[in-house]
Amino acid sequence: MDGSYIEQVIGFIRLHSEWTGPIIFLVAFGESFAFLSLLVPGTAIMIAAGALVPEGIIPVAPLILGGVAGASLGDGISYWLGRRFGHIVPGVWPFSKRPELLRSGHEFFARHGGKSIFIGRFFGPVRAVVPLVAGMMGMPAHRFWIANIASALIWAPMLTLPGIFAVSAWKMIDQEEGWWPLLLFAGVMAALVVLWLAWTYRNGKR
Repeated sequence: MDGSYIEQVIGFIRLHSEWTGPIIFLVAFGESFAFLSLLVPGTAIMIAAGALVPEGIIPVAPLILGGVAGASLGDGISYWLGRRFGHIVPGVWPFSKRPELLRSGHEFFARHGGKSIFIGRFFGPVRAVVPLVAGMMGMPAHRFWIANIASALIWAPMLTLPGIFAVSAWKMIDQEEGWWPLLLFAGVMAALVVLWLAWTYRNGKR
């Protein structure tokens, strides 16, 4: 989907803040559900929505709660479908057209085992496929749901905080409170990127 779709969604949220929770729930669900993830730019929408919080346009609670609930349910239904209908999944769109998606999910699950549900949440290419594969591979339900919900509780705030921090820092600068908030934000984000890259490299080597 192009940028105009994202702009339309954010524009609607801006005008109808009471719909923030349900809309973010739907976009997070769509991005996490294996059969819709290629069509829904949930990550971009959640980041952009976060930028509306410091302006007082939307409250932060529905934004994060909607993201957590939508992501958890999207993964949960994908997992259930994998357990129930795993034998026909390779012949269903989008995997019938792009079999490499399912193959990547199998390789990721084989490498990380039960941890793949938590780790996979933060890897765009396999995020929505891993729960489906976990169901196909018969991962115990209780282990899946613990990792699913735990990762969603981190994933949703992680996507909304950059927009919140960036706009907040800019507002402080605009109010002549100095450049230190922006520099602090940039330093924190750079440190997080370095830690993320190191962690990814370490797990990749394993």
